[in-house]
Amino acid sequence: MSSKLLSTIVDFNPPRTISRGSVASFVDMASLPVGERDISEIQQKNFTGGGSRFRNGDTLLARITPCLENGKTAKVSGLEEDENAFGSTEFIVLSAKDANTDEDYVYYLARHPDFRSFAISRMEGTSGRQRVSWQAVSEFEFEFPDATIRATAGNILKNLDDKIALNRKLNETLEGMARALFQSWF
Repeated sequence: MSSKLLSTIVDFNPPRTISRGSVASFVDMASLPVGERDISEIQQKNFTGGGSRFRNGDTLLARITPCLENGKTAKVSGLEEDENAFGSTEFIVLSAKDANTDEDYVYYLARHPDFRSFAISRMEGTSGRQRVSWQAVSEFEFEFPDATIRATAGNILKNLDDKIALNRKLNETLEGMARALFQSWF
């Protein structure tokens, strides 16, 4: 393993085109989870030209206090293939330079306590409105394993998160069935 800057495997806030005035998928800050991977809600909204832009596979990192400290981070999914979406100006978009190797790895690295501590320590601004810049985040230095290990680690963690998400949906279904059964009895 060798120590490298995060910017060697990540493009920050890459250009994504959305036509001004068109209706596009939109993610607000409230839809970024704290302890989960997936965005809770994707809305449709008129694009006026502002905000961050992203696509499936990108990682959204909240850059403002208290959202960054709380761990608001998500891996974008649920969009149409090749669809560009937009969201809060308070997101930093991390896009893996090599999606096949690093897409999942980048997301899990953004959740790593060392990365989060680094980002939080570089926040600037007045109390209550502090932010970290993408330039500061890009300077995160880490002992990156080789590409094969990064891909394997990302895949294993993704599979675990997929199972967790499936179990949550199953629990919600079972809870709904139990409520319906209870209501029908009483």
